[in-house]
Amino acid sequence: MSDEVNTSNEREAASAFTKQASHFDEIYGTDEIIRYKRKRVRDHVLRWLDPAASILELNAGTGEDAIFFAAKGHRVHATDISPGMQEILRQKLMRKNLSAKVSQELCSFTGLGELKFRGPYDLIFSNFAGLNCTDQLGTVLDSFNSLLKPGGIVTLVVLPKFCLWEGLLIFKGKFRVAFRRIFSSGGAKARVEGQYFKCWYYQPSFIINRLKRDFELLSLEGLCTCVPPSYIQGFDQKYPRLYDFLKAREDGLKEKWPWKFIGDYYIISFRRKD
Repeated sequence: MSDEVNTSNEREAASAFTKQASHFDEIYGTDEIIRYKRKRVRDHVLRWLDPAASILELNAGTGEDAIFFAAKGHRVHATDISPGMQEILRQKLMRKNLSAKVSQELCSFTGLGELKFRGPYDLIFSNFAGLNCTDQLGTVLDSFNSLLKPGGIVTLVVLPKFCLWEGLLIFKGKFRVAFRRIFSSGGAKARVEGQYFKCWYYQPSFIINRLKRDFELLSLEGLCTCVPPSYIQGFDQKYPRLYDFLKAREDGLKEKWPWKFIGDYYIISFRRKD
């Protein structure tokens, strides 16, 4: 994709999420499966995070994770391309008296070389597929080394090219949805608040190969492999016993083959080599 087309896609994504910003937390804040996903991601990060760490968060959104980590004593620099999301985060920080712990910057993850606050950081963190909104993920990954301290951690939550739950939709005749990730090399259309933009899907091997010179792989977990994706609304309420069973199964299988590769997302962490 040319720089001009990529900039256009980012502009469309920023517009979409700005439109959604005012009611984003209302839509997603009370969903049980989303709470499960957030806890899984946070527990994963806390395995590697030292006390009072400095964190660079990419695609911070309305700041739910930034506020969580700030409340635990960490300092967070929360970046996003959406002015609306940044404004909602600013309001939250004022209400919670956390402005001293969380700084903000309107910045694309493809332009991290232009960051005003370049760290170096103890952790670079990106949650819930923000990085799938670019076909220039390699460029983003290449910028991490200069932003991290030696021994610093990278944790990313990314959409892979195959999701077991989506693949099962073939049995309902939904072939386009079942295979949309696999056959989306040119980017797949996403729609938020009536605004269209593209997203791309990346296998863990792409990230591992791009970072292997300067980083060691710490962990790879599948997320929403047994537990259904959150867009299957009300699953936990309709089938509470089955939901609890699937959570227990996922906790036991999340780092095993093939489960770590076939979730709705995967969580992947690296440590920068000294």
